Amino acid sequence: MGKYDVKQEVTDKYSLRGRVFNKLREDILSGKYEEHEELKEVAIGEELGVSRTPVREAFRQLELEGLIQIIPNKGAYVTGITPKDVKDIYMIRSLLEGLCARWATEHITPEQMDEMEENVYLAEFHARKGHLEQLAELDNRFHDIMYEACDSKMLEHQLKDFHQYVLRVRKKTLSNADRGPKSNEEHKQIMEAIKAKDADLAEKLAHRHMVNAYDNMVKNGLYEAYQSQ
Repeated sequence: MGKYDVKQEVTDKYSLRGRVFNKLREDILSGKYEEHEELKEVAIGEELGVSRTPVREAFRQLELEGLIQIIPNKGAYVTGITPKDVKDIYMIRSLLEGLCARWATEHITPEQMDEMEENVYLAEFHARKGHLEQLAELDNRFHDIMYEACDSKMLEHQLKDFHQYVLRVRKKTLSNADRGPKSNEEHKQIMEAIKAKDADLAEKLAHRHMVNAYDNMVKNGLYEAYQSQ
């Protein structure tokens, strides 16, 4: 019984650390904390209702991800995602999304294909109505469907992390009345290539989709807007 309790305690500990880490990462990426702002262990622990230990452990993990810098004898400070980070993420994503689309042509289930088609046609409806918020939600879901359809836990996890890192700037990009419908048209072409089992075309289109998204962000000044939030 004693051994079981110890194992359970360890499990709970890491689960708690994970929840604290995910919350802090979300807060940093959403802009709750500004660049160079100090993160205070005690205040965060009180806010989240936890001791300083899981907060300290979460800090170490956030530092490994490059989101904060821990300065000995001073504290932990937000570094966040810089414009160069955003560019790097989009360029890396362009390659990984291409691979994801290629694998999706091989592994997508009929149910996932149906959901992908429904997503695209529903997005077309909202685009015609000018419902940009719904369009952004459907855009996010399209990528999630493709990530799930590639049948690779490793690739899915990596892409979802990158997706989360640039969520703020993606929301701004998709709120652009011009980009939202164009993005969905690109989704439709990717979907049709996946449905036709044309892996080469699906990969090419998914790669180009990410490059277009980044180019649109720079063209419309959203690069600077990301910094000013």
